[in-house]
Amino acid sequence: MRDVLMMTLPANAWNWRTVWRRNFLAWRKAALVSLIGNLADPMMYLFGLGFGVGVLIDHVEGSAYISFLTAGMVAASAMTSATVETIYAAFSRMHTQRMWEAVLCTKLTVGDVVLGEMTWAASKALLAGTAVAGVAATLGYADLSNIFLLIPVIVLTGFAFASLAMVLVAIAPSYDYFVFYQTLVLTPMLFLSGVIFPVEQLPGALHLVSRALPLSHSVELIRPAMLGRPSASVGLHVSVLCLYAIVPFFLSTNLVRRRLMS
Repeated sequence: MRDVLMMTLPANAWNWRTVWRRNFLAWRKAALVSLIGNLADPMMYLFGLGFGVGVLIDHVEGSAYISFLTAGMVAASAMTSATVETIYAAFSRMHTQRMWEAVLCTKLTVGDVVLGEMTWAASKALLAGTAVAGVAATLGYADLSNIFLLIPVIVLTGFAFASLAMVLVAIAPSYDYFVFYQTLVLTPMLFLSGVIFPVEQLPGALHLVSRALPLSHSVELIRPAMLGRPSASVGLHVSVLCLYAIVPFFLSTNLVRRRLMS
Protein backbone atom coordinates (compact mmCIF):
# COMPACT_ATOMS: atom_id res chain seq x y z
CA MET A 1 0.00 0.00 0.00
CA ARG A 2 2.82 2.36 0.85
CA ASP A 3 4.57 1.67 -2.47
CA VAL A 4 1.34 2.39 -4.36
CA LEU A 5 0.92 5.72 -2.57
CA MET A 6 4.55 6.67 -3.22
CA MET A 7 4.07 5.99 -6.93
CA THR A 8 0.73 7.78 -7.15
CA LEU A 9 1.36 10.96 -5.14
CA PRO A 10 3.91 13.63 -6.07
CA ALA A 11 7.32 12.75 -4.66
CA ASN A 12 7.89 16.33 -3.56
CA ALA A 13 6.70 19.85 -4.18
CA TRP A 14 9.11 20.58 -7.06
CA ASN A 15 9.39 17.59 -9.40
CA TRP A 16 6.50 18.83 -11.53
CA ARG A 17 8.81 21.54 -12.87
CA THR A 18 10.66 18.97 -14.98
CA VAL A 19 7.50 18.03 -16.86
CA TRP A 20 6.45 21.70 -17.13
CA ARG A 21 9.84 22.69 -18.56
CA ARG A 22 9.79 19.89 -21.14
CA ASN A 23 6.36 21.01 -22.35
CA PHE A 24 7.43 24.66 -22.40
CA LEU A 25 10.49 23.93 -24.54
CA ALA A 26 8.37 21.96 -27.01
CA TRP A 27 5.68 24.69 -27.11
CA ARG A 28 8.20 27.50 -27.57
CA LYS A 29 8.90 26.37 -31.13
CA ALA A 30 5.34 27.26 -32.18
CA ALA A 31 4.50 29.85 -29.52
CA LEU A 32 3.23 32.57 -31.87
CA VAL A 33 0.88 30.24 -33.73
CA SER A 34 -0.37 28.85 -30.43
CA LEU A 35 -1.12 32.32 -29.05
CA ILE A 36 -3.00 33.33 -32.19
CA GLY A 37 -5.01 30.11 -32.00
CA ASN A 38 -5.90 30.75 -28.36
CA LEU A 39 -7.13 34.25 -29.20
CA ALA A 40 -9.12 33.37 -32.32
CA ASP A 41 -12.12 31.66 -30.73
CA PRO A 42 -12.83 34.12 -27.88
CA MET A 43 -12.23 37.07 -30.21
CA MET A 44 -14.83 35.75 -32.64
CA TYR A 45 -17.33 35.47 -29.79
CA LEU A 46 -16.34 38.89 -28.50
CA PHE A 47 -16.70 40.80 -31.74
CA GLY A 48 -19.45 38.66 -33.25
CA LEU A 49 -21.76 38.70 -30.25
CA GLY A 50 -20.44 41.91 -28.72
CA PHE A 51 -20.97 44.11 -31.73
CA GLY A 52 -23.78 42.06 -33.23
CA VAL A 53 -26.03 41.27 -30.28
CA GLY A 54 -24.65 44.29 -28.43
CA VAL A 55 -26.42 46.58 -30.90
CA LEU A 56 -29.73 45.02 -29.87
CA ILE A 57 -28.99 45.00 -26.14
CA ASP A 58 -28.34 48.27 -24.39
CA HIS A 59 -26.93 47.34 -20.98
CA VAL A 60 -26.66 44.16 -18.91
CA GLU A 61 -26.27 44.44 -15.14
CA GLY A 62 -25.35 48.11 -15.50
CA SER A 63 -22.62 47.61 -18.12
CA ALA A 64 -22.47 47.65 -21.89
CA TYR A 65 -23.15 44.16 -23.22
CA ILE A 66 -19.74 43.88 -24.87
CA SER A 67 -18.05 44.62 -21.52
CA PHE A 68 -20.29 42.04 -19.83
CA LEU A 69 -19.44 39.47 -22.51
CA THR A 70 -15.71 40.19 -22.47
CA ALA A 71 -15.42 39.26 -18.79
CA GLY A 72 -17.15 35.96 -19.47
CA MET A 73 -14.87 35.28 -22.44
CA VAL A 74 -11.79 35.58 -20.22
CA ALA A 75 -13.07 32.75 -18.02
CA ALA A 76 -14.23 30.73 -21.02
CA SER A 77 -10.87 31.07 -22.79
CA ALA A 78 -9.07 29.84 -19.66
CA MET A 79 -11.44 26.87 -19.50
CA THR A 80 -11.02 26.00 -23.16
CA SER A 81 -7.24 26.43 -23.26
CA ALA A 82 -6.62 24.27 -20.18
CA THR A 83 -9.03 21.60 -21.36
CA VAL A 84 -7.73 21.35 -24.92
CA GLU A 85 -4.12 21.26 -23.75
CA THR A 86 -4.98 18.37 -21.44
CA ILE A 87 -7.30 16.21 -23.53
CA TYR A 88 -5.28 16.45 -26.72
CA ALA A 89 -1.65 17.31 -25.95
CA ALA A 90 -1.36 15.48 -22.61
CA PHE A 91 -3.29 12.49 -23.95
CA SER A 92 -0.92 12.34 -26.91
CA ARG A 93 2.09 12.35 -24.62
CA MET A 94 0.58 9.53 -22.56
CA HIS A 95 -1.16 7.38 -25.19
CA THR A 96 0.48 7.99 -28.57
CA GLN A 97 4.02 9.07 -27.77
CA ARG A 98 4.13 6.98 -24.56
CA MET A 99 6.32 9.68 -23.07
CA TRP A 100 4.87 9.23 -19.60
CA GLU A 101 6.09 5.64 -19.43
CA ALA A 102 9.61 6.83 -20.22
CA VAL A 103 9.39 9.61 -17.63
CA LEU A 104 8.28 7.14 -14.97
CA CYS A 105 11.56 5.26 -15.44
CA THR A 106 13.19 8.21 -13.68
CA LYS A 107 12.62 9.35 -10.11
CA LEU A 108 9.34 11.05 -11.03
CA THR A 109 6.05 9.53 -9.89
CA VAL A 110 2.65 9.48 -11.56
CA GLY A 111 1.65 12.35 -9.28
CA ASP A 112 4.64 14.40 -10.46
CA VAL A 113 3.74 13.83 -14.12
CA VAL A 114 0.04 14.62 -13.67
CA LEU A 115 0.78 17.72 -11.59
CA GLY A 116 3.33 18.89 -14.16
CA GLU A 117 0.82 18.47 -16.99
CA MET A 118 -1.88 20.29 -15.01
CA THR A 119 0.50 23.14 -14.20
CA TRP A 120 1.42 23.46 -17.85
CA ALA A 121 -2.27 23.49 -18.84
CA ALA A 122 -2.90 26.20 -16.22
CA SER A 123 -0.02 28.19 -17.72
CA LYS A 124 -1.64 27.95 -21.16
CA ALA A 125 -4.92 29.08 -19.59
CA LEU A 126 -3.12 32.08 -18.08
CA LEU A 127 -1.72 33.07 -21.46
CA ALA A 128 -5.12 32.76 -23.13
CA GLY A 129 -7.07 34.51 -20.39
CA THR A 130 -4.70 37.43 -19.92
CA ALA A 131 -4.43 37.90 -23.70
CA VAL A 132 -8.20 38.33 -23.98
CA ALA A 133 -8.28 40.57 -20.91
CA GLY A 134 -5.44 42.67 -22.32
CA VAL A 135 -7.24 43.17 -25.63
CA ALA A 136 -10.43 44.08 -23.76
CA ALA A 137 -8.64 46.58 -21.56
CA THR A 138 -6.90 48.14 -24.58
CA LEU A 139 -10.26 48.61 -26.30
CA GLY A 140 -11.75 50.14 -23.15
CA TYR A 141 -14.05 47.21 -22.24
CA ALA A 142 -12.35 46.42 -18.95
CA ASP A 143 -10.71 48.21 -16.03
CA LEU A 144 -6.99 48.10 -16.86
CA SER A 145 -5.97 48.71 -13.23
CA ASN A 146 -7.55 45.42 -12.12
CA ILE A 147 -6.06 43.16 -14.80
CA PHE A 148 -3.37 41.84 -12.44
CA LEU A 149 -6.06 40.76 -9.97
CA LEU A 150 -7.26 38.29 -12.59
CA ILE A 151 -4.03 36.28 -12.69
CA PRO A 152 -4.62 34.02 -9.65
CA VAL A 153 -8.26 33.44 -10.67
CA ILE A 154 -7.32 32.50 -14.23
CA VAL A 155 -4.60 30.14 -12.99
CA LEU A 156 -7.01 28.51 -10.54
CA THR A 157 -9.59 28.17 -13.32
CA GLY A 158 -6.97 26.51 -15.49
CA PHE A 159 -6.08 24.06 -12.72
CA ALA A 160 -9.74 23.20 -12.13
CA PHE A 161 -10.47 22.40 -15.77
CA ALA A 162 -7.15 20.66 -16.35
CA SER A 163 -7.87 18.48 -13.33
CA LEU A 164 -11.32 17.56 -14.65
CA ALA A 165 -9.93 16.87 -18.12
CA MET A 166 -7.17 14.69 -16.69
CA VAL A 167 -9.78 12.26 -15.38
CA LEU A 168 -11.07 11.92 -18.93
CA VAL A 169 -7.53 11.46 -20.25
CA ALA A 170 -7.00 8.62 -17.79
CA ILE A 171 -10.05 6.65 -18.97
CA ALA A 172 -10.55 7.60 -22.64
CA PRO A 173 -9.60 4.80 -25.08
CA SER A 174 -9.02 7.23 -27.96
CA TYR A 175 -9.27 10.83 -29.13
CA ASP A 176 -12.84 10.26 -30.37
CA TYR A 177 -14.24 10.46 -26.83
CA PHE A 178 -13.02 14.03 -26.35
CA VAL A 179 -15.53 15.34 -28.88
CA PHE A 180 -18.35 14.15 -26.62
CA TYR A 181 -16.79 15.95 -23.66
CA GLN A 182 -16.51 19.19 -25.57
CA THR A 183 -20.02 18.93 -27.00
CA LEU A 184 -21.91 17.58 -23.99
CA VAL A 185 -20.00 19.26 -21.14
CA LEU A 186 -18.04 22.34 -22.18
CA THR A 187 -20.51 23.85 -24.64
CA PRO A 188 -23.55 23.63 -22.30
CA MET A 189 -21.39 25.00 -19.48
CA LEU A 190 -20.63 28.02 -21.65
CA PHE A 191 -24.33 28.88 -21.79
CA LEU A 192 -25.20 27.91 -18.21
CA SER A 193 -22.44 29.81 -16.41
CA GLY A 194 -23.26 33.43 -17.10
CA VAL A 195 -20.68 33.88 -19.84
CA ILE A 196 -23.05 35.11 -22.55
CA PHE A 197 -26.10 36.17 -20.53
CA PRO A 198 -26.84 36.54 -16.79
CA VAL A 199 -27.46 33.36 -14.81
CA GLU A 200 -30.56 34.99 -13.32
CA GLN A 201 -32.27 34.59 -16.71
CA LEU A 202 -32.18 30.81 -16.39
CA PRO A 203 -35.16 28.77 -15.13
CA GLY A 204 -35.04 27.75 -11.46
CA ALA A 205 -33.69 24.22 -11.97
CA LEU A 206 -30.98 25.32 -14.40
CA HIS A 207 -30.08 28.17 -12.08
CA LEU A 208 -29.24 25.59 -9.39
CA VAL A 209 -27.21 23.56 -11.89
CA SER A 210 -25.31 26.69 -12.82
CA ARG A 211 -24.25 27.28 -9.22
CA ALA A 212 -22.55 23.87 -9.19
CA LEU A 213 -20.46 24.50 -12.31
CA PRO A 214 -16.83 25.63 -11.95
CA LEU A 215 -17.08 28.11 -14.81
CA SER A 216 -19.85 29.99 -12.98
CA HIS A 217 -17.58 30.58 -10.01
CA SER A 218 -14.74 31.69 -12.25
CA VAL A 219 -17.02 34.20 -13.99
CA GLU A 220 -18.26 35.49 -10.63
CA LEU A 221 -14.67 36.32 -9.68
CA ILE A 222 -13.44 37.65 -13.02
CA ARG A 223 -16.37 39.83 -14.09
CA PRO A 224 -16.44 42.15 -11.02
CA ALA A 225 -12.66 42.65 -11.26
CA MET A 226 -12.80 43.53 -14.95
CA LEU A 227 -15.75 45.88 -14.50
CA GLY A 228 -14.32 47.55 -11.39
CA ARG A 229 -16.98 46.26 -9.02
CA PRO A 230 -16.74 44.60 -5.59
CA SER A 231 -17.01 40.82 -5.70
CA ALA A 232 -19.37 38.98 -3.34
CA SER A 233 -18.73 35.55 -1.78
CA VAL A 234 -15.10 35.43 -2.87
CA GLY A 235 -14.30 32.69 -0.36
CA LEU A 236 -17.08 30.48 -1.68
CA HIS A 237 -16.06 30.88 -5.31
CA VAL A 238 -12.38 30.21 -4.57
CA SER A 239 -13.24 27.18 -2.42
CA VAL A 240 -15.38 25.61 -5.14
CA LEU A 241 -12.65 26.09 -7.75
CA CYS A 242 -10.08 24.60 -5.37
CA LEU A 243 -12.37 21.62 -4.83
CA TYR A 244 -12.62 21.06 -8.57
CA ALA A 245 -8.84 21.29 -8.85
CA ILE A 246 -7.92 18.97 -5.96
CA VAL A 247 -10.46 16.13 -5.94
CA PRO A 248 -10.16 15.17 -9.65
CA PHE A 249 -6.36 15.40 -9.32
CA PHE A 250 -6.22 12.57 -6.79
CA LEU A 251 -8.77 10.59 -8.79
CA SER A 252 -6.86 11.01 -12.04
CA THR A 253 -3.49 10.01 -10.54
CA ASN A 254 -4.98 6.71 -9.39
CA LEU A 255 -6.65 6.13 -12.75
CA VAL A 256 -3.49 6.98 -14.68
CA ARG A 257 -1.42 4.63 -12.50
CA ARG A 258 -3.83 1.77 -13.15
CA ARG A 259 -3.87 2.50 -16.88
CA LEU A 260 -0.11 2.59 -17.22
CA MET A 261 0.31 -0.58 -15.17
CA SER A 262 -2.32 -2.57 -17.09
